[in-house]
Amino acid sequence: MPPQISVSQPGSTRLSPADINQFARLGYLVLPGFLPDDLVTRVRPEVDRWVDDGLRARSVASCTDPDAHGLPPLLEIEMAAHGELVGHRPLLDLLAQLMGEEFVFHHLHSDRQEPGRPGKAWHHDYEQQSPGARTHTMVHTLHYLDGLDEETASLAVLPGSHLQHEAKTARAGLGTDLIPGELVIDRLPRGSTVILHSALFHARRPAPDGPGKTRYMVDASYCQVGIRWPPVKPFWRHMLRRGRELGLDHGSWPELFADRHFSEYVSPVPKPRRG
Repeated sequence: MPPQISVSQPGSTRLSPADINQFARLGYLVLPGFLPDDLVTRVRPEVDRWVDDGLRARSVASCTDPDAHGLPPLLEIEMAAHGELVGHRPLLDLLAQLMGEEFVFHHLHSDRQEPGRPGKAWHHDYEQQSPGARTHTMVHTLHYLDGLDEETASLAVLPGSHLQHEAKTARAGLGTDLIPGELVIDRLPRGSTVILHSALFHARRPAPDGPGKTRYMVDASYCQVGIRWPPVKPFWRHMLRRGRELGLDHGSWPELFADRHFSEYVSPVPKPRRG
């Protein structure tokens, strides 16, 4: 297992210089049991609702074809515990140590990954348009509500790969295969969080044997301010406005839901011509 940072008292979380240096060099931090148990308990049934009521599917459809589907009926951040997770004070305090005091919320993905789901090939998620320009930090915070063990899919990361300016899919041809230098994170307690530099190559690798069990994960992303970031959801302005209206920044993070840090949305798939 990789080095793990103790956060048994989340309200007073502080990173050491060694922790900050590790993130800069290797591109990840592992925080076992980071989330308070009561928050995990409230987020988990919201994930079930998000999946079982078709809300996740509707959100995906709204992203895939916004003209046909319009705004989704509900956003993840509009569910009470998910919204609380996005603005979780100990998390934001920790991110401020990695990115500086001003950063903006980028997006949230919530999912219940059933046993037998295929893995996700090696990729990174850095959204700055030019792969050679990484002047500002973007992070993905991966919250594993039930933790990780031998019966769930694991997280494989390639330490230091965030320093290589490559396209997101540069290693996709490898699928989820083992690659030299990788590190596998597969044993974490309930409520653990892994912070990735968004340019770090990583993969979701299925459990090797047996039926496996469900994997609950919420992925929240944040960006250092100072440049305009490409949004990944066509309804990004609505999402940021709802974050402001719901007061998810606690009045302490004025840039967290500010529109001005984003460029216009560009659909990743060209629409077919009509007529």
